[in-house]
Formats: sequence, C-alpha cells, structure tokens
Amino acid sequence: MNATRFASAFAVLAMLAGCMTARHPAPVSDRTQQTPVKPAVKPAPVAAPVARSADPRPEFYTVKKGDTLYTIALDHGLDYKELAEWNNLDNPNVIRVDQQLRLRAPASTVVTAPLKAPPKVEGRPVSGAPSVAGANDAIKSQPKGVKVPYSDQALAQLSGQVQTKPVVPPVVPPVAKTEVRPDEKPAASEDDDEKIDWGWPATGKLLSTFNESTNLKGIGIAGKLGQAVIASAPGKVLYSGDGIRGYGKLVIIKHNKVFLSVYAHNSQLLVKEGQTVVKGQKIADMGASDSEQVKLHFEIRRFGKPIDPLKLLPG
Repeated sequence: MNATRFASAFAVLAMLAGCMTARHPAPVSDRTQQTPVKPAVKPAPVAAPVARSADPRPEFYTVKKGDTLYTIALDHGLDYKELAEWNNLDNPNVIRVDQQLRLRAPASTVVTAPLKAPPKVEGRPVSGAPSVAGANDAIKSQPKGVKVPYSDQALAQLSGQVQTKPVVPPVVPPVAKTEVRPDEKPAASEDDDEKIDWGWPATGKLLSTFNESTNLKGIGIAGKLGQAVIASAPGKVLYSGDGIRGYGKLVIIKHNKVFLSVYAHNSQLLVKEGQTVVKGQKIADMGASDSEQVKLHFEIRRFGKPIDPLKLLPG
C-alpha cells in the first residue's frame, strides 16, 4: 500500500517538473505587416510670373524691295538714326535688298584693363625671409637699427629725431540733401509705358477710321489749311520731313519704349528731330501734302504696329 502511494506521488511530481521546464513557443511575427511609408511631400506650387507686354519685334530684319530705312524704322517703332548706327550705315538712304539689318542695339564689349604689379622697393634681399613680395617689401621698408654709445648729446639727437607731426584731417564739405517735394512724382516704371494720357491731335470731322483689313493704319481728320496740329502726348520727335512715300510732310513722335504717334499730310512742319514736345504743343500746320484734300492722317503705333487710335483717344 505504501509502495503504491509512493509511486503515485512520484508520477505527480514528474508531471509537475515537466510542466515547469516546458518552453513557451516564440511569438510569430507577421512579416506581411511593414512599417507604413510616409508619402513624399510635394513641393509648394510656384506662382507663375506676372506676364508683361513682351517686345514682339525680331532681332533682325531682311530688306525687301521698296523698303527704305525710314519705313523700316517706322514699322518697328525705332529711330532711323539709331537703326543706321546699329548697322554701321554711313548713308541712311542706301540699303540693298536681302540685307540683314539689326533691329536692336548690339551688346557693348567690356574691356578689362590688365592688372598692374605692385611697385617693388629696391633693396638687398634678406636672408631666410619668405619669397613673398609683400613680406620683402615690408622688411625692406623698415629703418635700420643703429647702435650708438650713451651720452647726453646722443640722447638729445635721438629725442629730436623722434617727433610726430600732427595730422590735420581734410575738410570735407557738407553734402547737400535733396528734398523731395510732396507734389513730385517718382520716375515712371516699365508698367507705366502702357498708360498714356492721349489727346486729340486736331479738331474736325472724322473722315476715316482704322481698318487693318483695308490697310487703313490710322484715322483721317478733316480741317482747314494751316489749322493747328498738336502733339497727342508728350515725347521726342523721331522724324520730321517728307521722306516716306504716301505721308507727305510728316512728324513722328516717340512717347516711350512702347508707343509712337504719326502726323501726316501737313503743309508746314514746326518741330525738328530730337526736339522734346509736350502734350498740346503745336507741331505742324494742317495741309494736303501727298493727299487729295486738306486733312490730318493720325496713327498710334505700339512697337511699330498700328493700332486703332479711337480705342485710346478720349471720347
């Protein structure tokens, strides 16, 4: 009986020992679950630049039959004198067919002057000194040390040699300050070239209007012989003469980098090339030169291309 109990107790202890030594299985990781990848950060959208009125004129022009330097300059809103200078033309009246003309100022060539070597100080080289010009010059320019026996006379001489001269600063005149008046306007920017306060160049009945399809490049204003023709806006006179066929006695005024105005068929011209005019200034007398009747042919051109003046003139 005791042996049976002992065997049963032993079996129970063996089972408990087996349970205590049993290892727990390692946790199984799910490799299908990966660390989430952060989405790529998109760059902030760049604001598009503000579109400005670009210059549509080409850089070169090929001369065609019937062209003159004056008509080419007018059709591209340029000064014929500058056009002749850019293309090295001694005579503006002489151009040939198929000739390439530059319509923009050539880039200026910058000439760089050669660097000058620093002045050398004459003297004997110092033994063991570095072969640098600045170091040698600094060493050579120093005074030499002289040893003299001590005496009252030598001390007096040395004391007399070491004297500092007072440095007098130069007198700088005061700079005058420029005062800006409240009524003064700042300089015009490129954006202001499109804004011009236009005025009518003459009074009279409207004979013809702008029509691009029928090659009417401006408007016709009826008037009397000798009637005043005035500048439609301030600017500079580019041309004053009768060298362009179909326009008679003609005045061309350049107002800025964008616009110019044309006044044709005059009887008398009152301004000269290069002259500055103001709005409302009398520039010519109305006439019938190269025309069947007394009238003013008026054009407004943007980069040399004719546009409808009635869209810019006051009502």
